[in-house]
Amino acid sequence: MNRIERIKKILSKDFNPSHIDLEDHSFKHSGHNNFDGTGMTHLYLKIKSDKFKGKKLIEIHKMINLSIKDEYENGLHSFEIKIIN
Repeated sequence: MNRIERIKKILSKDFNPSHIDLEDHSFKHSGHNNFDGTGMTHLYLKIKSDKFKGKKLIEIHKMINLSIKDEYENGLHSFEIKIIN
């Protein structure tokens, strides 16, 4: 299972989203600090979940980042989050 599949599985379990889209944007960072643009280290998430209702954006980001904490410890460098209303 690759990083995107693992993260989707975690987020689906934790937040039961009605919409989830996770893309690898690592290629956009190719050449930065000798990075080759591979390895699924820079991801972009679009997500919608009823579990986010009534919460501030910063709270939602903290919830999501806590859920995927292990991925940060294993090579995830950047995780851009877009919450869909």
